[in-house]
Amino acid sequence: MASRGDKRDIPAHLRAASPKTNIPRRRGVPGARNSGVRKDVAFEGAPQRAETPFGAESQVGAIRQEPGATPRRERPAPPRAQASRAVPPPPAAPPTPRAWEGRIEITPDRTLYQRFGKRFVDVLASGVALLLLSPLFLAIIIAIKLEDGGPILYCSERVGRGGRCFRFLKFRSMIPSADSCRDSLQNLNEVDGPVFKIENDPRITRVGRILRRTSMDELPQFWNVFRGDMSCVGPRPPIPSEVENYEPWQLERLSVRPGITCLWQISGRSRIGFDEWMRLDMEYIHHHRTLSSDLNILLRTVPAVVSGEGAY
Repeated sequence: MASRGDKRDIPAHLRAASPKTNIPRRRGVPGARNSGVRKDVAFEGAPQRAETPFGAESQVGAIRQEPGATPRRERPAPPRAQASRAVPPPPAAPPTPRAWEGRIEITPDRTLYQRFGKRFVDVLASGVALLLLSPLFLAIIIAIKLEDGGPILYCSERVGRGGRCFRFLKFRSMIPSADSCRDSLQNLNEVDGPVFKIENDPRITRVGRILRRTSMDELPQFWNVFRGDMSCVGPRPPIPSEVENYEPWQLERLSVRPGITCLWQISGRSRIGFDEWMRLDMEYIHHHRTLSSDLNILLRTVPAVVSGEGAY
């Protein structure tokens, strides 16, 4: 008796209608199992899929949707941010040279006092003055504020040793717009040379007139001394417009550190002419830069301030 799986017992017309006859035969692969189908093995009679370029299959799959579904819009890719090119700023214009630059020869400090002692005295004297005069500073500040409510200090640019400019401090004794009114008062100038001074200056306030008569408007300059911009004794620091009109021999007064008081202050101040003022500064530079001379000038400054001679 034939076995159940013997194909010879199946009639010919049933064998022809068997569905297994339509299955394509697998190519012979040594050692391959019948239970699995390898994707990389082609079958006889199987339709061949056309090859697509790299990446096209993923794009086609992204567009393919189910029937009846709403078409899906692809979100456009954001534009690439272009790197902004930083435009370098234009080169700064070189500063305009001052009229006195390169024309001032620094007077050397030869003695021990000129090198170290004078600066030590300046720091000690200015520090003590700022400490002891602080109550007076407070009273002056209140008086200036009560009069017109304007700024307390007047800051201006002055020329120091070697032509270096610095910020010069004074208690404000004029109206806030005093500098803008100066050109209209040039015809009232009472001093010769490039200096501008008027005894009865209409720009001076009531509190300012008291400060000028007693020279208390100069007290904030102790801070300039403490910083090193000035000295207690030395030629007065001029403004740049005055230095531009100096004669060559007058530039020598800028060869040393400027000061609060000097020979000019104890010799009449504004009562003497400009040329005599310059001559006194030269005399101090060449003959009086000693400890004894500085102490003598400081002591003689006290009665000159009290008398108010030439102070305006």
